[in-house]
Amino acid sequence: MFKYLKPFSVVSQEKVFALENPDTDIGLCGWLLVGMSLLLMVVTLPLSIWMCIKIVKEYERAIIFRLGRILRGGAKGPGLFFILPCTDSFINVDMRTITFDIPPQEVLTKDSVTVSVDGVVYYRVQNATLAVANITNADAATRLLAQTTLRNVLGTKNLAEILSDREEIAHSMQSTLDDATDDWGIKVERVEIKDVKLPLQLQRAMAAEAEASREARAKVIAAEGEMNASRALKEASLVIAESPSALQLRYLQTLNTIAAEKNSTIIFPLPLEMMQGFIKH
Repeated sequence: MFKYLKPFSVVSQEKVFALENPDTDIGLCGWLLVGMSLLLMVVTLPLSIWMCIKIVKEYERAIIFRLGRILRGGAKGPGLFFILPCTDSFINVDMRTITFDIPPQEVLTKDSVTVSVDGVVYYRVQNATLAVANITNADAATRLLAQTTLRNVLGTKNLAEILSDREEIAHSMQSTLDDATDDWGIKVERVEIKDVKLPLQLQRAMAAEAEASREARAKVIAAEGEMNASRALKEASLVIAESPSALQLRYLQTLNTIAAEKNSTIIFPLPLEMMQGFIKH
């Protein structure tokens, strides 16, 4: 009544084992062809040795097909390996990390803003047998899947989240791509968001909003400065009122400051009491 579902990793391991250890029963006709191939190789020695021995580099693996079936043992290499003429063929698979750019994608965000986003993906072939047997072109499939995944992930985000949470978006894309390409023998190592391009009108609106916000903060800071200065002047006036000689000392300090700047004009302040005496006469 209840059906047991195997975990995803267990299913993948079973597929790898089945591909690397196939049923070797190629039939009577197949064994006859293999025997004839061996006989041809022996007859044409030593010339045939150059056709039978192949070399793969350190970063490559070779998948050998005998009569169209993957040879037991899976990928060969690096180094020397032996094939039979006429019945065997092989495909070299590059195991190095491959990098490609995701073309700019026009994405409609969750808050209905159209943005253009591009990125870069780093991946490598983790299992050469799966990369050859399960998909026609693993590189092209990974590129197309990366473009689709980028649009799907960004479609669930707001513009503010896209601009601020690039690392989280890249990690989500990397996890999704890695799970999707596991059956192809591909390991997605890293995904990075390169650039987010906004429409020109939206850029102008955001710039105007930022400028208005900066001007508002500047006015608040200037008002706070004026308030602090008025409080300091009030306290200074109270101190001077308590000591009449303080005003004279302040006057002398002001004259010293003016003289230090090499000014030819000196202003002498007169008390209001003296001016009131002249006015009465």
